[in-house]
Amino acid sequence: MSIQERVQQEITKLSSNKRRDMSPPERVRLLQLKLYLKAKQERSYKFYVLYDKLFLDHVLLTAYRHCKKKNGAPGVDKRTFEDIEQYGVVKFLQELKEELRTRTYRPQAVKRVLIDKENGGKRPLGIPTIKDRVAQQACKIIMEPIFEADFNNSSYGFRPKRSAAGAVRAIRQNLKKGKCTVYDADLSKYFDKIPHDKLEIVLKERIADSRLLKLIRQWLKVPIVEDGKYTRGKSNTSGTPQGGVISPLLANVYMNILDRIVNNPQGYFQKQGIHMIRYADDFILMSKTIQVSSLNKIHEYLSRMGLLINVEKSKLVNGKEESFDFLGFRFRYKRSVIKPNGRYWDIEPKPKSQQKIRQKISYKLKSIGHYAAPKVVAELNPIIRGWMNYYKIEKVSYTQVAFRNLEEYLRERMTRFYNRKSQRKSSMYGKRAFNILVEEYGLIKPYRTSGLRPVNAFR
Repeated sequence: MSIQERVQQEITKLSSNKRRDMSPPERVRLLQLKLYLKAKQERSYKFYVLYDKLFLDHVLLTAYRHCKKKNGAPGVDKRTFEDIEQYGVVKFLQELKEELRTRTYRPQAVKRVLIDKENGGKRPLGIPTIKDRVAQQACKIIMEPIFEADFNNSSYGFRPKRSAAGAVRAIRQNLKKGKCTVYDADLSKYFDKIPHDKLEIVLKERIADSRLLKLIRQWLKVPIVEDGKYTRGKSNTSGTPQGGVISPLLANVYMNILDRIVNNPQGYFQKQGIHMIRYADDFILMSKTIQVSSLNKIHEYLSRMGLLINVEKSKLVNGKEESFDFLGFRFRYKRSVIKPNGRYWDIEPKPKSQQKIRQKISYKLKSIGHYAAPKVVAELNPIIRGWMNYYKIEKVSYTQVAFRNLEEYLRERMTRFYNRKSQRKSSMYGKRAFNILVEEYGLIKPYRTSGLRPVNAFR
């Protein structure tokens, strides 16, 4: 059964329900399926009437619930979800609906904060107000299915039912096919350099509703507030703030240009046997051999897009001779200890990622020194579960080595945690604290543990 047939089948099933009996998520799902099917069936079709769908009650309510689930920090207005709940969600959404309907809605400035990067640097993160997040999420609900119909299968980042796990499996498949020459590319400040004029050209391939395009322009040109100072604004011609709800979708829409070029079945790169795998602004090229001329073409296309590859951080490697990292994983061609002269592709969290989870656990334990055992477990489990869910790759068992190392660290660290108190000894002083926390309080046991990831995560 084709994708279109499956979508049509789901549309028929949802449409069989009376509208008054459908929940807001079901109504949103039906709308998205119809938009996706239209875009998939007619590759050159342009959508002229989309803006009116932004302020449908079920769209705004679904958008609000999605934002609340993520429970991010407040923006420049300092308004939290608790404030909105106290004010009244219905009243809040009706006011936003009226602003969108009358086209009096104006986004507020984005608060910029700096978060630590793995390499020791800082990454700028933009935090819109909750009202702006809800409006952007409503826009994403409408736009995403249209562009999903066009996106290339080589793209895995910030897309429904796609993840880093899928990208890792695709890399593994290519390595097994002999595509062991890898170009690991690093785009320089991609989110800050997306040119607005060229992005709008790409958006107009599908969207002809000037009201929606104007709304997107407003989000792109909104001022940035950092340390109380305003920067950027209407004169800004490039960039989309990291942290904005709509930003990952816009980033994917623009990078889809490169996806189409490299993975075009009749194009130059496919004839050279080159395949690209991309996750947001991170991508690698894989082939049996990659000529310098092919890399020059990639640089040329990106330059025409207004983007730049960081040459110092990008590298061309032979995967059979040296390891390479991608999305927090390390890929190595290792000798087998079971088969004489045998080798296999080892895929595991890179050392920095393993060190980072240990540091995170250590910092957390230092901040909860006097918590009771159930609270200690409640604080640690989300950290352990999140890290394992990211690195637990279906049909890739080598990550179990990293999970075993994490468990050994937890055993040693929990023993020190409970033995360090000399004045007020814990009930687990001198005991096997890790085992007790696992067996009696439900602490996650990393090694040889299954069922952390939902069943449908890889569909």
